[in-house]
Amino acid sequence: MPGSVWGPEVVPYFAVGRFLVLAAAGAVSAAGLTGCTKAAAEAPPPAPPVATQWPAAAAGGACRLLDYATIEAAIKVRFDVAAASQQGDTFTCVVQHSDASHPDLTLAVTATTADPSVFRSTIVPKEAKPVSGLGKSAYQVRLPASKKQGPGVEVGWLSANKRLMTLRFTFPPGADSAEVGAVSTGLIALAKKVDKVKA
Repeated sequence: MPGSVWGPEVVPYFAVGRFLVLAAAGAVSAAGLTGCTKAAAEAPPPAPPVATQWPAAAAGGACRLLDYATIEAAIKVRFDVAAASQQGDTFTCVVQHSDASHPDLTLAVTATTADPSVFRSTIVPKEAKPVSGLGKSAYQVRLPASKKQGPGVEVGWLSANKRLMTLRFTFPPGADSAEVGAVSTGLIALAKKVDKVKA
């Protein structure tokens, strides 16, 4: 089993704003990336949410790779709260608006021994399109809406430093195809920036 991405100093959650954001299981694609460590299971409940102006990286974990200004520049959406969590070997960060649960942006990171061939054959969704210039291999796929949330866009890639990474943007209900298309382009640009962050 690959080692953890950041090691034991990473806290399992972080809450700011009016919402506590937890990592959704759907943020990780089908590669056996889920699980539950004893540390995560025994973690104390988070403190009550408090409005702050802290950067996303202050949440720790995978949030160290995200920056509100960089996100806004890439996808034209401003977020102001972040939460980090850990489930097994997967570190997740979710960013949102302080006054709404959607839209949201989720980043999931897992150490891996997979090579590009394994990545393409076991992790890339069948409906996905390849993305060039991102990691060793990458894809983008659009996700359907559900009763509680709008459509989504996901970019996944195998990084050069042996990590499986996914960025998923989920719209609020009622988002149209033009909005989805605009974010799709920006999400690839954001993924390329995240891939270069050293943390």
